[in-house]
Amino acid sequence: MANETMRIFFPLKIFTYPHYDCMEDEREDISQRDAVKYEDQILAAIAKENRHFENDRGLAEYLDEGPLKDKVYSLYPSVEVVDGELWGVMTAGLKESLTGEETAALMDYVCGQNSDGYGEGFEQRPIKTPDGEIYVSFWDSGDYSMKLEQQMKNDSPDSGYGGLVMGGM
Repeated sequence: MANETMRIFFPLKIFTYPHYDCMEDEREDISQRDAVKYEDQILAAIAKENRHFENDRGLAEYLDEGPLKDKVYSLYPSVEVVDGELWGVMTAGLKESLTGEETAALMDYVCGQNSDGYGEGFEQRPIKTPDGEIYVSFWDSGDYSMKLEQQMKNDSPDSGYGGLVMGGM
């Protein structure tokens, strides 16, 4: 079982399609600040998606054999409001602390899951809200960065988080 946790934050890309047209170039982006009102619906969609995991390790089950798989017991995606904006967060349950190199490897793994793995499938499923259907992507090929929880806290003006850790692929 996990002895400690590590949380990795990343920006979300949230969008909807106007009712009159379903062309991708007609989509409307929703800011992370405006998306806060959809937190409950997004969390429910993530919980539904997470039911497909075959065990209690979540995404950690798919780590390659080696020290990282041995140290990371579980890995689960979620969202959280930080400084009035909705952020993606990946929570890792650790059996023991990670080295700097292992932390970088875990962040690289999370980046891959967000862009091509879990996140790719999740973003293709509409989430019903009172305002219509929205789509949530854990990945943005434009300005993408990841932050460890401590860096979010240190960079936050309200001690509610913020700080660049790792750029996109």
